[in-house]
Amino acid sequence: MDIKSSWIKFKALLEMIKFSHTIFAFPFALMGVVLAALANGKPPSVGQVFWICIAMVGARTAAMGLNRLIDAKIDAKNPRTADRHIPAGSVSVSEATLFIAAALVLFFFAAWMLNPLCLKLAPVALAFFVLYAYCKRFTHFAHVVLGICLAAAPIGAWVALRGDLGWPVISLGIAVLFWVSGFDIFYALQDYDYDVEHGLHSIPSKLGKEKSFLLVRIFHILMVLFLLLTILGSGLGSIYVIGVFVVALLLFYEHLLVKPDDLSKLDAAFFNMNGYISVTIFIFTLIDALV
Repeated sequence: MDIKSSWIKFKALLEMIKFSHTIFAFPFALMGVVLAALANGKPPSVGQVFWICIAMVGARTAAMGLNRLIDAKIDAKNPRTADRHIPAGSVSVSEATLFIAAALVLFFFAAWMLNPLCLKLAPVALAFFVLYAYCKRFTHFAHVVLGICLAAAPIGAWVALRGDLGWPVISLGIAVLFWVSGFDIFYALQDYDYDVEHGLHSIPSKLGKEKSFLLVRIFHILMVLFLLLTILGSGLGSIYVIGVFVVALLLFYEHLLVKPDDLSKLDAAFFNMNGYISVTIFIFTLIDALV
């Protein structure tokens, strides 16, 4: 395979896992770094931040790859997902498997480079990645499992720098859990009819569209609440609180974009607004810590 073909294949693999969506969780991992640095009273080393970033990329790549690989047959039958890379044939099962294996090696190596506790917890994270991919087959709570997976981003960064757990990062992790669970319920609305018809499990297929929207609102209110509670014992101040207020406004706008009978703006709500939310709260957190 020549260089051009290799690049095309690598690009297809990155598109398969939607690598650009790493921005959803990455800022929260960096928030975990900031919170741990405040608790330690000193900034982390460049090496620590580097390996946290590598672990984050490896974990997220492996998780998305496993989801695409395990769901390939289901995706092939769903008109909305039939053109994904594995069902469409642009990425083979063996290529996806090798890509996932490489991401897992990267993830475990980065965990080993950070500290023994990170390495011990890495298999637990992997177990949740696999669990999420199978959830739709037996439970309606796949969205919550996904929230737990992404909540591990800030918590893992804190553990990497401190080797323990503290309230600020626990609160932040819970906020991430509710945020991700909420927007994943929104995303699942696209497959509501298909899931109901084929007996696949999701909160929308269980509760219906109207009740699912109400639950997402509750989840996102709880996200804002736990973002505010993160301030307790963290050393953060008024600048961070302003950031939480901006996030609340962005969430409110996101809910204006998506309606039970109109999902036409779902992509804008899911991809654009959630990227803005994660980057916004990180920037305000960082500024507050520096100031």
